[in-house]
Amino acid sequence: MSFIRPEAKAALWRVREILAGFGLSALGLYWVVGPQGLLGLMGGAMLLLGAITTTIGIQRARFRMGVGGPGVVQVDEGQISYFGPLTGGAVALSELERLVLDHTSRPAHWVLDSPGQPSLHVPVNAEGNEALFDAFSALPGLRTERMLAEMRRSGPHQVVIWERVPESRPLHRLH
Repeated sequence: MSFIRPEAKAALWRVREILAGFGLSALGLYWVVGPQGLLGLMGGAMLLLGAITTTIGIQRARFRMGVGGPGVVQVDEGQISYFGPLTGGAVALSELERLVLDHTSRPAHWVLDSPGQPSLHVPVNAEGNEALFDAFSALPGLRTERMLAEMRRSGPHQVVIWERVPESRPLHRLH
């Protein structure tokens, strides 16, 4: 028997990192203000760790668009796999060339482009979608705040969130 309604439990689970950050910060502040010495120094570090955890938690909470969408997303060792009712596929992060947020689909979809493969369309609310935040954060040069802002916008448009910059190869001269 649960004393917490399922909706309240889901809401608390969505902001779990923020709550953990607040808890760490409160404990750190208690140690800084209370006892002095070594515990006070550890409290300062705990306060900083709590602030970092809260900041990351806020970004993750903004990324979560809900669950219950079509299909399942898995991220395993640098590979994003999507198993949907009609489509599916896998893309290696190292091979990813472009990440697009497509608001023309309902629900909105992430479009993952890689060379020599058809684009992989992943709904933003697919089961396991929160694993995509860490995968996308690992892309070099991705601006997380811009990605989160574009997720909140609506309208019939596609937005390129990230694109791989072609590596410049050294020019070898014959003479």
